[in-house]
Amino acid sequence: MRTIDLPASGSGHSAPLTHVGFRPDGQRLATCSYDGTVIVWDTVDPSRPVPLTRLRHRRLVNASAWNPADPEVLATASADKTVAVWRVDARGRSTLHTVLARHTDDINSVAWLPDGERLICVSEDGRATLWSAVDGTFISEVGSHEAHCMMVSVSEQGLVATVGEDGLVAVSDPDGTTAPVTRRYDSSIEGCAWSHSGRLLAVARDDGAVDLLSADLDLVRTVPVSTSAARAVAWAEDDSSFVVGAYDGALHWFDVVGTRLHRVEDRRVWPRSVAVAGGVVAAGSFWNGPHLYDLTTGREITAPDGATHGPNALAQRGDELLIGTDSGLVVAVRTDGSAAEDNGAVRTTAFTDGPILSLATDGDTVYAGTYSGHVLRHDGTTLTASAGLGAPVPSLTVHEGTLVAGTYNGEFLLLDPDTLDVRERIEAHDGSVKSLTAVAGGFLSAATDRTVEAGGPRGRSRLWEHGNLVNAVAALGTEAAASASRDHTVKAGRLVRQDDGGWRAERVQTLLGPDESVKCVALLGAAERPVVLAGSYDFGLYAWQVDWDDSAATLASGRVLAEFAQGLSCMLRLTDGTVAVAGWDGRVLVVGQDRAGRAGIRTSLHLNELLTTRTTSRTAEIRTSESRAA
Repeated sequence: MRTIDLPASGSGHSAPLTHVGFRPDGQRLATCSYDGTVIVWDTVDPSRPVPLTRLRHRRLVNASAWNPADPEVLATASADKTVAVWRVDARGRSTLHTVLARHTDDINSVAWLPDGERLICVSEDGRATLWSAVDGTFISEVGSHEAHCMMVSVSEQGLVATVGEDGLVAVSDPDGTTAPVTRRYDSSIEGCAWSHSGRLLAVARDDGAVDLLSADLDLVRTVPVSTSAARAVAWAEDDSSFVVGAYDGALHWFDVVGTRLHRVEDRRVWPRSVAVAGGVVAAGSFWNGPHLYDLTTGREITAPDGATHGPNALAQRGDELLIGTDSGLVVAVRTDGSAAEDNGAVRTTAFTDGPILSLATDGDTVYAGTYSGHVLRHDGTTLTASAGLGAPVPSLTVHEGTLVAGTYNGEFLLLDPDTLDVRERIEAHDGSVKSLTAVAGGFLSAATDRTVEAGGPRGRSRLWEHGNLVNAVAALGTEAAASASRDHTVKAGRLVRQDDGGWRAERVQTLLGPDESVKCVALLGAAERPVVLAGSYDFGLYAWQVDWDDSAATLASGRVLAEFAQGLSCMLRLTDGTVAVAGWDGRVLVVGQDRAGRAGIRTSLHLNELLTTRTTSRTAEIRTSESRAA
């Protein structure tokens, strides 16, 4: 397993923050990141957090938990399939105490039992396991889910609550004094938190509500929070209020009876994690450090000072490759790898100050979908923003004069391409629409409901299904398609247009090679014998030469074409038959074929180097649909 190797970003992280965790006294804050590190901050003065030490894993770090019995002990959970237990002293000097290393998949969350000697770890394999932090030994399995187990919380009384993508909420007692209880929801549950008294369990629902449950999992109250999924919950120390992070990009304050107190929106905030201690709220970020707020007033105390520019989306405009980033910049370079215009300078346009998740072009017009749930339109002079769409927009395409936006809520939003007004909302998938790809007569879609479909906005045809969510789909004209999945596989098949206007797939093959989730995919060459490219969270860029008549030969052709310093994020087939590939380490490649049809790297550049050495920026007038209506 390769180790993430990203350059430091000042005193903060080099990639977005996945988790924030206060020590109970509020004087230390641990922040976890996609850059594979945990930074422990001195937050005695929350207006000036000071980094004390940096702890390292080999993959992104998903969670941390401070020991309730020893304030110098911290557990960190990683996608490298380990939990590390560290001692961090008052001066910030750190030592690794032990590693819990027998996990079979990424660790999503970790929590201590009240004795401070045992840890509960929950994993993408669906299991909740109990470990001794004293010597690192496995003790027992305390629960299991049918899909990824997403979070664990332990009450003051030692009750263990776990939630998962299977919609199961489970409460168990590792010491066996209380009988286990469960509650089932129809959709994914990703967050939970016991109140400090242990009387209430807050459960963050995929439909945007938070349920307050008793210890027996009886419903006490449902609190509507957002039009998009609620992701994280944290309680005030006196249990009189709680804070929710939701996929609408906002933080929401409520009192215990469900009355809304505050709503804070900052497009830099990544609200997949929130924490409360000492009257301060901490939230994750797409920038390089934590956001801190006053618990009582919702006022911002401090915010990170540096952007991260990880690429999330690619599009083509003429001979320019456009790169959408975590910082909200769109960077333009020529598709031959040279800089775009301005005498060799890389051109950047600030679309927003939060992540751009998707890009699409129509002539000279550029569209961007954002995490904050907006679509932005740039015509070269003016930047126009849609009204809030209620959920992040991870995919965009243009279809028959309409802009189609795929949302985290599983909808196709049909937008006017000029005004960005919503013409129609269509329930399309039973999960987030992760990817849209235009083909003649329709478009392909891939979603977290594990399916790949083809057609117009309605009456779509299912092409195939994966064993887990589908991250991306790509096409080669109307003749071939390929998809990338969290199940570690790529599927490729021939497309056939039927007499009734529907679509079907033939000769579907499953391609193996990556050891982790496959994030992006593209096809090169002719449909009769294409090359499939795929990028994985294992840092590898893979290539297969497809033989539609011999799937064994296709598998045997698989090879690693390049290795990155972080996971790969996105790909785009360019009009000249090449493919652009980007990774979260900022590296961008252009891949083509030699005369024998083998894929090879033609151009390599690094986004961070370009941004620091030869950048010009443009500022556009911003208009919103609300201001136009006024």
